[in-house]
Amino acid sequence: MKKASVIANKNYHIASIDSRIYGSFLEHLGRAVYTGIYEPDHPTSDENGMRQDVIDLVRELDTPVCRYPGGNFVSAYNWEDGIGPKDKRPTRLDLAWHTLENNHVGIHEFANWCESVNTELMLAVNLGSRGLDAARNLLEYCNHPEGTAWSDLRIANGRKKPWDIKLWCLGNEMDGNWQIGHKTADEYGRLAANTARAMKLYDKTIELVVCGSCGSEMSTFPEWDVTVLEHTYDLVNYISLHSYFRNPEKHTGNFLALNHRVEEYIDTVAGVIAYVKEKKGSDHDVYISFDEWNVWYHSNEESNRFLDGSQGWVHAPSLLEDIYNFEDVLQVGCILNSFIRRSNIVKIACIAQLVNVIAPIMTEKAGKAWRQTIYYPLQLASKYGRGKALQLKTSSPSYNAKVGDNIPFLDIAGVDNEDGVITFFAINRNGKEKLDIDISLEGFKNPKIIGHTTIHNDDIEAVNTVNDPEKVIPIKGTGAKIESEKVYASFKPYSYHILRVETN
Repeated sequence: MKKASVIANKNYHIASIDSRIYGSFLEHLGRAVYTGIYEPDHPTSDENGMRQDVIDLVRELDTPVCRYPGGNFVSAYNWEDGIGPKDKRPTRLDLAWHTLENNHVGIHEFANWCESVNTELMLAVNLGSRGLDAARNLLEYCNHPEGTAWSDLRIANGRKKPWDIKLWCLGNEMDGNWQIGHKTADEYGRLAANTARAMKLYDKTIELVVCGSCGSEMSTFPEWDVTVLEHTYDLVNYISLHSYFRNPEKHTGNFLALNHRVEEYIDTVAGVIAYVKEKKGSDHDVYISFDEWNVWYHSNEESNRFLDGSQGWVHAPSLLEDIYNFEDVLQVGCILNSFIRRSNIVKIACIAQLVNVIAPIMTEKAGKAWRQTIYYPLQLASKYGRGKALQLKTSSPSYNAKVGDNIPFLDIAGVDNEDGVITFFAINRNGKEKLDIDISLEGFKNPKIIGHTTIHNDDIEAVNTVNDPEKVIPIKGTGAKIESEKVYASFKPYSYHILRVETN
């Protein structure tokens, strides 16, 4: 049995947490949209063809923002294909994922779906095969009240009231040579700056996300980010980061240490932002939008067999449908903790994706929807992780991993919920021994434990399925107590915990 100690002081905060760090992402990829959120013939579908069973599960997540329509898909997407009568919309080849796109879901359907699930739409524009003109036209179509060609066309297509979309992505992963319309940092930086300038001439209050490096392993990182921000700094509000987490070697210790690399990635980009701000002598602030992240490796072999083109062109095939296990619960919990600990700079984060495609929610075509294992840490963080991030001082035994030495067995983040409750999110990364912890509550008066939730399974590879959807679920924890203004708890090997403490 090992021991770890934590100090939480009422007067030491990192930052106010932007609730959008618990956001999500949906791309026209595989079954994310078609038979994911949209299935007109499904028994639960509403008048818009959207699956009500999925709407209910998304509402339970309380996802504050959803990025759409891509992803790689957006870099060759003509948004005009997705408006007007469905029987007149063209079917296109989607070169990004080697599939057919019938465009039955477009801006109207998706924006209305966002309203039904109480989420903000984060809309991406195509800066791969298209550019400034298409972006400004889409902005006018979505947000202008009436009296212009594009706004009147929206009204003619059935939407009188503008959607007033405030959050826009300037393309996707433009540093990747797999991206349609891939550009150098200079090429993209100039295009993004001109597009941003035009969009803000219409509305200065919109928020814009410029593409940063799509991974810290890119050969151009971090020079790409420097160059792009030098072009766009005073015109944009966020720079995007992307990262996916894999464990093909089946080494849990190495896998669960990967958020150490994430925090280094975030810190490097924060340094780039500070450098460009100082170089420009700007008083404007730019933050990070970590708008693609998740575990992604379980389905690679199966998906690659399709993406080589040998299967031909198919509409909405099963692609990237990772089935998540209990180990992935721990990983997702660690990544969310990293975002809380970096809430001074990370203001938006989107788990990729929301339904079917590397997603917390799965569906059967014409059948049931269910929660994958990773649904729960995301849901619990979204529910209890609002407020101010606490600056914790942690002392924990550690281990050495592939990404670095001295990785603490205890991964913990604290949130002052500002309603008299503080919440701790904790993971025991030790697979062999229990971890006894004590948390000193400095400045918090009359503490009382009001909740202890845990997720644990003796089988690290346990999964939820349509026939056994509750194999891995949150349960009530036991044994946590308070003595002398300290929280005491014992965590099983490889376990996820939420401790909630009420104070005066």
